[in-house]
Amino acid sequence: MFRDLDPLLHSQQRLAVMSLLIPVEEADFVFLKEKTGTTAGNLSTHIDKLSEAGYIEVRKFIDGKRPRTVCRITSRGIDAFENYVQALQDYIRS
Repeated sequence: MFRDLDPLLHSQQRLAVMSLLIPVEEADFVFLKEKTGTTAGNLSTHIDKLSEAGYIEVRKFIDGKRPRTVCRITSRGIDAFENYVQALQDYIRS
C-alpha cells in the first residue's frame, strides 16, 4: 500500500539541500550552509552523497582568490524529489 521513501532524501539535511535547489538554477556552498544551519563538514558529506547518486552536480572552482563550490540539481534529482514528495502525500492521504 505504501511506497518506499527514498532513503537518500529521507535525511533532514539532504532533503533541505534538495528543497533549496529545486527553485533555483544553482546555489553555492555558503548559501546552503547558512540556510540548512549545518556545519561545513556535515554539509560536504551530504552534498557528496547527493552527487554520487546523480541528484546534484557539483562544480568547484577558484573565483578570484577564493575557492567556491556551486551545486545544481539534475533532472534525475528533480524526479527523485518529486517522487519523494508524492510518496509523502500518499502517506498523508491514507
